[in-house]
Amino acid sequence: MSAYGKFLRVNLSSGRCTTEDIPDQVKTFWVGGRGFGAKYVYDELAPGIDPLGPKNKVFFLAGPLAGTSAQGCARWMIITKSPLTGTFTRSVGGGDLGAWIKFAGLDFIAIEGKAAKPVYIFIENGKAELRDASALWGLGTKETQARLEEAHGKRVRTACIGPAGEKLVRFASVQSGIGSASRGGVGTVMGSKNLKALAVIGTGLVTPHDPKALKAAVAEQLEWVKANPVSSISFELMRTMGTLAAIEYCNPLGIFSTRNNRWGQMDGFMNIAAGEYQKLLTRKYGCYACRVRCYSGYEVKSGRYKSVSLGGPNYESVWAFTGVIDSPELEHTIYADTRLDDMGIDAITMGVTIGCAFELFEKGIITTKDTDGLELVWGNHDTALQLIEKTARREGFGDLLAEGSMRMTQRLGRGAEAYAMHVKGQEIPGYEPRSLKATGMNFATSNVGPNHNYGWAPQEYYGAQVPRPTDPYADEGNADITKYNQDFVAMLETGIQCVIYIDCDWITPEIFSKLLVAATGIPEHGDPQYMWKVAERIYNIERAFNIREGFSRKDDSLPKRMLTEELQKGAAQGQRVRKQDTFLDQYYELRGWDRNGIPTKKKLKELGLGDLVRDIVK
Repeated sequence: MSAYGKFLRVNLSSGRCTTEDIPDQVKTFWVGGRGFGAKYVYDELAPGIDPLGPKNKVFFLAGPLAGTSAQGCARWMIITKSPLTGTFTRSVGGGDLGAWIKFAGLDFIAIEGKAAKPVYIFIENGKAELRDASALWGLGTKETQARLEEAHGKRVRTACIGPAGEKLVRFASVQSGIGSASRGGVGTVMGSKNLKALAVIGTGLVTPHDPKALKAAVAEQLEWVKANPVSSISFELMRTMGTLAAIEYCNPLGIFSTRNNRWGQMDGFMNIAAGEYQKLLTRKYGCYACRVRCYSGYEVKSGRYKSVSLGGPNYESVWAFTGVIDSPELEHTIYADTRLDDMGIDAITMGVTIGCAFELFEKGIITTKDTDGLELVWGNHDTALQLIEKTARREGFGDLLAEGSMRMTQRLGRGAEAYAMHVKGQEIPGYEPRSLKATGMNFATSNVGPNHNYGWAPQEYYGAQVPRPTDPYADEGNADITKYNQDFVAMLETGIQCVIYIDCDWITPEIFSKLLVAATGIPEHGDPQYMWKVAERIYNIERAFNIREGFSRKDDSLPKRMLTEELQKGAAQGQRVRKQDTFLDQYYELRGWDRNGIPTKKKLKELGLGDLVRDIVK
């Protein structure tokens, strides 16, 4: 069976489930994965719809390489309109779900409408039906997945929301086994639709167009990693420690944002070094068809933080509950990770919103009268853990935190907005923008709000030489680096290739193109230059979605703190973003956009998107 060219449409309002063909022109033009999602969400969502209303849609996507032997390509993606930002959003998860969607004979699942009561979608080999989820409503993601496996057997793979999604916490995540799609509130949209879960059984095999060519391309991919010194070292680091290896690297470089982005370094960070976590390691996990196995399970065997994690914490979730609140403690981060996964909450937005509240408390803008009596004092990780629980259930002060830092501070007023570290309403990840300026400007210009996996810059992090070396402190002249990384991610996410393969130099455009054409049989997909154009096409239609929603240059800005306050502590002390407007001018020119950040008619036509011109003008 070749699972390329069909998708499942599920209408939750009517209960109707139908399979539709993807036109050949769409397959050639958009390739798959993020390409399909960007095209369909643009076409099918009317401007101005409520992200939590029945007119929003959720797309669960696999890529054309999922279910094959291509390394790191079994990721799955959710695309929708974000209730956190109001923008286009895409969130990516790991594990097996991407492969299982393909084994079921599908490229993606389009979900629309709203169910009258809690339901889950049961899919078996492309056939689907809605089933009652009343008994699952209110359960955490761990118990929900266990019950679905009990009901459908070991062959099933599931994706579900926890209590946070049901309570419409604006940054709720979707959990699937060891992986989660966490950013942008994708789980919140599911909750707004009374959709608790997907349960997928797929017993088919994915037959690539040219199995021999695919095998050869996979061998070339593995040989590239082995022969490249930087790649081989990073491969072993990721196999051993996963993304936690970044802690020892980021903190000395002054990248480890601390105390709500006031400092670039945290004292005592060796207490949370990767080696310390290794002492509590119980098991290594990996995604389908990936030899890296970068997920780790840890166990705290006793004490108040007794817990067993599944697939984490990773660098970001450790940072969100250490650096943000200045608490270099280890065991509580493992406990926090288990609670975030079970409740279905994005660690980054949760941690940064809590960090914002801690600073508001320090400044006297909020007091114990606002926080249900809790002392929001730097280093107080017990309070941070209590706030996770309150937020997940929208209880007390948690009801305000559940809105994210932008809305929280807007409601508080009294100057609170200055302490919200967000762009377009989404919180900034754990890489200080004043220390890594091309990465920081990716945060500013990203279509989904700040997201390190959307265009992170390895050129300034560890000196990657492609497309060229760069200075991480440069105030201008790095716009081409930001654009290159964003486009490269867009290209690979047609796959859906894990972005760690970009970060660690485990893939090239040439190898990726060989993998694609072997899988799809579409000649254009084997041309790297064509794939670069597809990447730009994807990035521009996403931008057009946001322009249609009223976003423009005014929204492509880092928080005022990064522009006016010099970074304190660490190797990058004294740095700030001094020439954001100059960067934007250079970036927009490279993109073929006007000075307000709007794609020009010429650029859209060059990309084959001339039909978008009318929408942009409106």
